[in-house]
Amino acid sequence: MPKLIVDGIEVEVENGATLLQACEEAGAEIPRFCYHERLSIAGNCRMCLVEVEKSPKPVASCAMPAADGMIVHTRTEQVKRAREGVMEFLLINHPLDCPICDQGGECDLQDQSMAYGVDGSRFQENKRAVEDKYMGPLVKTVMTRCIHCTRCIRFSQEVAGVPELGAIGRGEDMEITTYLEHALTSELSANVVDLCPVGALTFHPFAYTARPWELRKTESVDAMDAVGSNIRVDARGAEVMRILPRLNEDVNEEWISDKTRFVWDGLKSQRLDTPYIRENGRLRSATWDEAFAAIAARLKGLKGERIAAIAGDLACAESMKALKDLYAALGSANIDCRQDGAKLDASARASYLFNTTIAGIEEADAILLIGTDPRKEAPLLNARILKRARRGGLRVGVVGPRSDLSYAYDHLGAGPLSLKDLGAFADVLKNASNPMIVVGQGALTRKDGAAVLATAIALAKSVNAVRDGWNGFNVLHTAAARVAGLDLGFVPTRGGRDIAGILDGAADGGIEFVYLLAADEIDMSRLGSAFVVYQGTHGDAGAHRADVILPGAAYTEKNATWVNTEGRVQLGRRSVFPPGAAREDWTILRALSAVLGHTLPYDNLTTLRAAMTVDAPHFAEVDAVVAAGALPDLPLGDLDAAPFETPVKDFYLTNPIARASAVMARCSAEHAGTRVQAAE
Repeated sequence: MPKLIVDGIEVEVENGATLLQACEEAGAEIPRFCYHERLSIAGNCRMCLVEVEKSPKPVASCAMPAADGMIVHTRTEQVKRAREGVMEFLLINHPLDCPICDQGGECDLQDQSMAYGVDGSRFQENKRAVEDKYMGPLVKTVMTRCIHCTRCIRFSQEVAGVPELGAIGRGEDMEITTYLEHALTSELSANVVDLCPVGALTFHPFAYTARPWELRKTESVDAMDAVGSNIRVDARGAEVMRILPRLNEDVNEEWISDKTRFVWDGLKSQRLDTPYIRENGRLRSATWDEAFAAIAARLKGLKGERIAAIAGDLACAESMKALKDLYAALGSANIDCRQDGAKLDASARASYLFNTTIAGIEEADAILLIGTDPRKEAPLLNARILKRARRGGLRVGVVGPRSDLSYAYDHLGAGPLSLKDLGAFADVLKNASNPMIVVGQGALTRKDGAAVLATAIALAKSVNAVRDGWNGFNVLHTAAARVAGLDLGFVPTRGGRDIAGILDGAADGGIEFVYLLAADEIDMSRLGSAFVVYQGTHGDAGAHRADVILPGAAYTEKNATWVNTEGRVQLGRRSVFPPGAAREDWTILRALSAVLGHTLPYDNLTTLRAAMTVDAPHFAEVDAVVAAGALPDLPLGDLDAAPFETPVKDFYLTNPIARASAVMARCSAEHAGTRVQAAE
């Protein structure tokens, strides 16, 4: 490893490290605009100039490999003048938009011009102006501010895998564009705004609404999919104003999906903020006491086998634990958290987790995707696969629908029968050092889902994907609540009904009372004449069918526990309070239990979480992946010839919060081919 001296300090760096990295290792601060540690090196901005002894001129440290024996200076008069000159060039055409620019207060150009620039310019020529480009409803452009760092171009190609940004023209005529000025189609497109070091790219939905220093910042966890992206929720008063990514190398690195970022306007639309009771076919607002009394009156005299509960995709772990315990006290085993009917074996944790872990994807050299479209179901996980594919030496096979995954793959078949004969790809898996198999919900929600799961597990074992030190069998979930529900045992026990049995029972009168905990993705017409209680946040499908509505808290409005697809327990934190009379979900169930005469044995979050660790001890291990144990040998069944289908038909409208979002509606219309210009 090379050793070099930076400002009199000797440092040793990895082979292949750049001078910029070596300088930072020595504690020297190096300004930069084009360089980003997750992107390829461009060397465009020249802001990172340093002085290297025996070099005839200053060196761009981001593009120069560190070599043994180098002597580097970062604070000499030559370096100071070089950086001032570069900054003067960068500001030649930059407009004085800082008072109205949404990047103000978070702008790299502002910060670095203060630290490394001068107080004036020698240039008197007219400033260059560039026409703004249309990039869709999410990314707002003011291209006159662009300094041509090309971070956005490199991100779209290297991380998102959708190379639809580029540069046209040369010199003063160079412009960043989408070529034909169509909307960005990547599910990760808005990350280019985080990368933009100036105000050329900003957030369209956030434009002119707030300044960064006005916002209260809360670290939390995303619930829009099962990846569990780490986020920062910025709020002003009682309103969420924006959502930004938070660094977590093991989960989302520093990216988030567009749905995660912009769903916040759905948090204030179509909200349930008071209890409702249906009388004479119409809903009327009620007090909590009236709503609880109506529920208690309907439950009176009902036996446990005639009541049921379904937990939806946005239910937190605490609320599912409270509802499970309440139903146990009521004598009912008819509970299920798999509202899509996924055939998952809750008794064997390894059979429903992404055992390799998200970060572990980077160690795989062969991946078989079964019944999943990860670009729609988990864009950040798909970006990990692309990241691994760009390094080379990875083969990807797909059994399922053909789709644009942003990387090359071998299409091996459309349905489960293809699993019996993978052809040459079977040898690829067997010869791989770290083979991976990923089973999606599109393969598990079918009638033969249990047989597909058993076949996939048997295949994983046969190709040596499961061994000491490596578990290559993975289930990719689409619901933030699913793994926590399975961990806590929110599934029917002996004699209980699963989701299909509950719906069948409600349709034929065998089930008379159904409690929907944020469950909106079921066929409400199959609930028949059952008395339905809906506890949730939005006036979506569940609320339209309900006889009693209990307003709950959204994921940004409560302290809650979430478990992602790899089994990582993470804590979400409240950034704002629920609107109106809405309350945190577990407190609603605790209050209801007292009215029903089965008071739950916890009065605060601490004791509730302690009870959760009794059911599942790994809930005590926050932000860690606990080994799930051995994969079971499940009985093989008959496979259907029908092709797999992805459960995510529209990436932007997958849950009640997203469906209440005007921004998500514009994105959905844009990607369906109907161009909707966002309001200025």
